Amino acid sequence: MEGLETGSFVRGPLPLEWPEQIRLVSWNVNRGLQLEGIIEFLAGQRADLILLQETDINARRTLYRNIPREIARALQMNYVFGREFEELGQGSRKCPAFHGQTTLSRLPLSNPRILQFRRQSTFWRPRWFIPCFQIFQRRLGARMALVSEVTLQSRTLVLYNVHLESRGKSELRYGQLSEMLTWIGRDSAEKLSIVGGGDFNFDISRGSSAVLVGSTQLNSPFAQLGAVPTARSYRHPKGIAIDWVLSSKALCACNPVIHNSVVASDHYPLTLTLDLINSRGESRCQAL
Repeated sequence: MEGLETGSFVRGPLPLEWPEQIRLVSWNVNRGLQLEGIIEFLAGQRADLILLQETDINARRTLYRNIPREIARALQMNYVFGREFEELGQGSRKCPAFHGQTTLSRLPLSNPRILQFRRQSTFWRPRWFIPCFQIFQRRLGARMALVSEVTLQSRTLVLYNVHLESRGKSELRYGQLSEMLTWIGRDSAEKLSIVGGGDFNFDISRGSSAVLVGSTQLNSPFAQLGAVPTARSYRHPKGIAIDWVLSSKALCACNPVIHNSVVASDHYPLTLTLDLINSRGESRCQAL
């Protein structure tokens, strides 16, 4: 499918059954600028599933590397890259540069697809009076969700890897969040196990966004930590809470951690333990 890149560096046969617990990482890696530090942290987590935002392919700023592929190779994992934008100031006509989300898994990934939000900012579009220099970040594409699935033992886990808009007002991000929750709601009708994670670019634990999430069949494990910062910038030196993970109630989500000592990106990695709830409503996670 156009806009997707897939690959596998898993050694040995793929698992045929679910692990006792699923270790999840979600992280905006700031294009992969500090690739060695990113790989070092991820390798130490021994995660089963990883959702990465802002990963580059063939961009000048990341030395023309294929960041998703290099991470997958280093971690010996399957991967899917979904193209969000063509970065016009980072590549060339013959070798364009791309930017988007990457989902990695030790489990078999299937049915990858890109769902573009209907609501989009016009900020990034190329214009005749703005040259395509790196500093201006002119782009072609759209904010989107990279969706993929893991099916084992007749049970499917659907993964939504999202990056909501950073420009404009919160109403735009609220609209994109609403679209994502609508997509998830449709999947939930048939596939009860859903995880949605990524860079939401605003705090969804408060106000109308919290009410919207609360009206769904999703839990927000990181909301229990309060508005703990997940990213820092020159505009918010004390940090802001903009990265989140949502999970369906058919999963037991526990041990949410924001790793605010990690400096390999301007966002902090989020980690979580997931467990499938059985037909009796029980899970190993609940017993911990």
